[in-house]
Amino acid sequence: MPFKILKEEVKSLIENALKELGYPLVEFLVQEPPSLEYGELSSNVAFEVGRKVKKDPYEIASKISSKIMEFDKKNVKQVSVAGPGYLNFRVDRVEYFGKTINHLLQEKPGYVDVGKGVRVIVEHTSVNPNKALHIGHLRNVVIGDIVHRLLKYTNHEVIVLNYIDDSGAQVADIIVGFKFLGFPEKPQERGIKFDQYCGDHVYVKVNQIYAQNPQTENYRRIVLKEMENPSSEIYKFAKDIIERVLIEQLKTCSEIGAYYDCLNFESHIMFSNTWKNIFEQLKEKQLISYCSDGKNVGCWVYRDESGQEKVIIRSDGTATYIAKDILYAAWKLGLVEDFFKYEKFFVQKNGKVLWRTTLSEGEKEHPIFNNAEVAINVIDIRQAWLQNIISEILKKFVGRESNKRYIHLGYEVVSLSKDTAKEIGIEVSDKEFVHMSGRSGMYINADTVLEKLFKLSYEETKKRNPDADEKWLNEVAHSIAVSAIRYSLIRQDLGKILVFDLEDELKLEGDTGPYLQYTYARAYNIIEKYGRIPENVKVFDKLNEEEEYILLIELSKIREKIEEAAIKLQPNKIAEYAHKLCLYFNTFYEKHQVLREKDESKREQRILLVYSFTRALKTLMDILGIEAHKRI
Repeated sequence: MPFKILKEEVKSLIENALKELGYPLVEFLVQEPPSLEYGELSSNVAFEVGRKVKKDPYEIASKISSKIMEFDKKNVKQVSVAGPGYLNFRVDRVEYFGKTINHLLQEKPGYVDVGKGVRVIVEHTSVNPNKALHIGHLRNVVIGDIVHRLLKYTNHEVIVLNYIDDSGAQVADIIVGFKFLGFPEKPQERGIKFDQYCGDHVYVKVNQIYAQNPQTENYRRIVLKEMENPSSEIYKFAKDIIERVLIEQLKTCSEIGAYYDCLNFESHIMFSNTWKNIFEQLKEKQLISYCSDGKNVGCWVYRDESGQEKVIIRSDGTATYIAKDILYAAWKLGLVEDFFKYEKFFVQKNGKVLWRTTLSEGEKEHPIFNNAEVAINVIDIRQAWLQNIISEILKKFVGRESNKRYIHLGYEVVSLSKDTAKEIGIEVSDKEFVHMSGRSGMYINADTVLEKLFKLSYEETKKRNPDADEKWLNEVAHSIAVSAIRYSLIRQDLGKILVFDLEDELKLEGDTGPYLQYTYARAYNIIEKYGRIPENVKVFDKLNEEEEYILLIELSKIREKIEEAAIKLQPNKIAEYAHKLCLYFNTFYEKHQVLREKDESKREQRILLVYSFTRALKTLMDILGIEAHKRI
């Protein structure tokens, strides 16, 4: 039975008791007590009422307890008073076991209809197509992909977009390298991916040349201008280079199980005439204003709620970067006509067709990629101010009565631990970690991390399974490497800087992805050895050990945890909960026999508890994008 239902019942019982006793309806807490010896839930309601009516909390709690015991109750068996006036609630453990396990054996354990079919756009990745993804980019990919999986599981209609900035200075820099500074168009070193070559070699060295000879930056201005002309030779050359880089980036994303519905190219927004229409509407609604004096004289600006100005249109009539973002965000929410044309790009590893925007005629029949109720943009917190401006403008644009929402899902950046930085040749002196910088080459590529983690996991897997065939070893080692990197990038609160350490991420113990996989395999092995799932267990009267009940209580929270994570957009909470479940399962299993339990009835009941755990953990791992294996 979902723990949330028990909480709701306790809250309702307390409120009804307050009404019948004539006490004021106060705000109160219903939460878990410090130990199960006090019951499953506890409330401070008597203290809150006591403050209002100036009476002893213990006396009030006693009256509330007596009144509740008079009511018809579905799950609560006993109410008692503890200490100076806490109300403690107990359930019938046998019944609670039965209801919870039956819930976990349903088709979708923990399922809750948060979305009710609401259409949501999740945009993530959005890495400039001039380099390979580094570990910081991969955090964006993992957060976005898990949010997509979480919302899809909770019945949202989810569209996943990847915004391709194909017209910015970073792309221009690699074109400068190829067209003006003599860099070969193919990497000379064998085995290096094209995106790695462009980022690690061309981009970094071009910026070094700029620093040594500032006049060479004129080439960048030439390229940027030419890239605004679709018929120019440089535009066509850049288009080919960008596509080659992009394909390599997408290979990296697919390696960790992240896929998309559509790639939206920035240049295709630039070449549309839709900005003029929304610009006029912004003026008409008085959301932007013209500056007649001051530092922004001659510009159209937006003043945020603190009075700070952001230029939308420069004094020369050109639009700033945020103008394109406003238009694109409005497109996502269906506030402007769909100005894109679409074509199929390729079929991804998961079998899904990836679409892309195009300047050609495109295809007449294609999915609808915009007109969402909610648009979520996964981007690091350094962009928080600009993202808040976009959100404010759109909120005012659609009006308060609209359900349309634009959400910036921000996260802190990834840094490298001292040891990991040293391993890739970055000098950190006495620092404990180092911030990454693409321009200066201080970063670690995602492909490099995956390769290193694969080698470590392969060695560990072969050690544990010396007779396994090569195909299985490679598949499992790759899966463990992916679980290690995905989990490490999601387990921490999004608002905290994440310090990535290669050595820490592959441990089978502790707060890691492989630990989840190891625990799942351990539990599944019990079911496999038993050979069947008991079908005729109606009563769970033999599961009276504390470790069994602690595990069950935690399992009963799966619906509540998934719902909370989806509503609050906190994907890290799924990782946190999955890890806690594994800790409780391993504690239970290490203290109590399952297969060797002599009492057949108790053995069957424990098998169902283990099976329920595997189903719950598998659900959480699916949301996290971590594969569950029968053995590792």
